[in-house]
Amino acid sequence: MIQLPKLKYRFSDLEPYMDAKTVEVHYTKHHQIYLDKLNAIIEKESSLQNRELEEILKNISSVKEDIRQGVINNGGGVFNHNILWEALTPNSKYNYQSNIAKEIEKKFGSFENFKEEFTNKALGRFGSGYAWLVKSGSEIEIIDTLNQDSPISIGKTPLLCIDVWEHAYYLKYQNRRAEYIENWWNIIDWEVVEHRFSNG
Repeated sequence: MIQLPKLKYRFSDLEPYMDAKTVEVHYTKHHQIYLDKLNAIIEKESSLQNRELEEILKNISSVKEDIRQGVINNGGGVFNHNILWEALTPNSKYNYQSNIAKEIEKKFGSFENFKEEFTNKALGRFGSGYAWLVKSGSEIEIIDTLNQDSPISIGKTPLLCIDVWEHAYYLKYQNRRAEYIENWWNIIDWEVVEHRFSNG
């Protein structure tokens, strides 16, 4: 069975940008429910057993049609949240000399341009979903996905994401998605993003 990864910080460590109650509920309830539902599907389907989740999602078209959407919804829910939590930290530092920073400069002209474009993508995601920085071949790009669809199912390597489902921010920010997004920039673990970029 697939396990819920442990967080590398306490629920309260991302304050004041992300409140402890939101992190707790998001991780122990929402993330856990996706995991439980995914494991229930896997338990009944031998073709999915003893396989890594990433492998399953990369080859989603090979999953039986009658369970495919359930795997997309719940497998994506697990994987996307794994990507989300791992790239958060209370000690965010952006290294302008890193490989990912140089690539961002090359692609977008400046970090400020990148931040603006990514923020607009997250703000423009109608309803539920994510905004992502992904690696596509040798290039990086900003995309958004609906619900729990995952970039790895369309051949892209996730580097960074923000969850814009309302459960990710509503306890603290209510309908102020723009404020939530602006504050999220203060808790990104750029070392994780760098590792994903260099090894993806």
